[in-house]
Amino acid sequence: MLKIKPSLKQNDMQSKAQTVADYLKEIPMERLPAMKRLRSTIRKHLPEGFMEAMSYGMIGYVVPHRIYPKGYHCTPELPLPFMSIASQKNGIVLYHMGLYASADLMKWFLNEYKKVSDKKPDIGKSCIRFQKPELIPFELIGTLAQQLPVADWIALYEKTFIQSKSRRTSAK
Repeated sequence: MLKIKPSLKQNDMQSKAQTVADYLKEIPMERLPAMKRLRSTIRKHLPEGFMEAMSYGMIGYVVPHRIYPKGYHCTPELPLPFMSIASQKNGIVLYHMGLYASADLMKWFLNEYKKVSDKKPDIGKSCIRFQKPELIPFELIGTLAQQLPVADWIALYEKTFIQSKSRRTSAK
């Protein structure tokens, strides 16, 4: 299992766990079944090539350097992040970089979410927050996990983050 040095704060609850097993031991008992189910759902649906790792103090799903040697543009020594799950101060949080990178994927997710919940999702740029574990739409998260195969995620990442960064740099 790949271990990635944590560098992001998680609502003042950043884990120092080096393995997923150690991370799971830190989760409050009332959230543990939902976190285990969420992890299992993601692992079951995640396209081939992604790898589970402790990433930024969370359970992460990344594109390993053997597939994408350039790594994450912000920190090239780290593999390219894709998804993460975390138990944070106010609930369980799912991070999905594709939602941030693709307006079409976000639109699809929001439309599908309406079909499984009458509540408005608590969404940030790339995160979906669940204050109550029983409100997590596990099947929808599984479907979301499989929407971007590794090659498609790399292409979207380079188009969205790398090319836009190049344009901003050349405009200066």
